[in-house]
Amino acid sequence: MFTGTLEFDVVLPGDSRSLKAKRAYVRPVVAALRRLEVSAAEVGLQDLHGRAAIGVAAVAGTASHVGEVLDACERLVAGRPELELLSVRRRLHGDDD
Repeated sequence: MFTGTLEFDVVLPGDSRSLKAKRAYVRPVVAALRRLEVSAAEVGLQDLHGRAAIGVAAVAGTASHVGEVLDACERLVAGRPELELLSVRRRLHGDDD
């Protein structure tokens, strides 16, 4: 069994000056990630209106499948025109970890 995680650090558009506006940008991204059959949530920077940290976790039987799923998640977030992707942190854990 292999698990993989991603943590995205994103900048939101300038009009996200309230938590309600921030949620309007983050919620659709998290929902789209979940359609890829991963766990996804806003995991940090909740107190900043213009930034968000979004976490993703995936589990599969092979490391290559986990990698494919995480690649798809990264493409999805990077392809969102309303977000500026600052960084992505990726981790892969196997049976030996």
